[in-house]
Amino acid sequence: MKKLIAQFMKFGVVGVIAFVIDYGLMVFLTEVFGVPYLISTTISFAVSVVFNYVASMRYVFKRKDDMSRRREFIIFIILSIIGLGLNDLFMWLMVDFASIDYRISKIVVTVLVAIWNFVTRKIFLEAHE
Repeated sequence: MKKLIAQFMKFGVVGVIAFVIDYGLMVFLTEVFGVPYLISTTISFAVSVVFNYVASMRYVFKRKDDMSRRREFIIFIILSIIGLGLNDLFMWLMVDFASIDYRISKIVVTVLVAIWNFVTRKIFLEAHE
């Protein structure tokens, strides 16, 4: 249990940095360049995924020895695309249907998608001891 808590804490640190990248870029694109929130949140999410892959596979999850980096990256991308779909769906529902500001919605959505990310990466990408 201690290992799981420590791992989740590392995941949290990586997640906070990825969130700063994601959130900051989303707000920047929307506020400075007038990019619609669904497009800016998609772009910012994709950019943060690259950082998240490198940091997660280096500091959070133990690599599977029998899995090539290429396969690992493909699985990571597939899980991230599903996460992006959840991100955009929840953003759309919260902003367009619940009339919640996109900046507040992004915070809530990030928590929901982070749970998806942690669980699926642990299942599909981490070596089991």
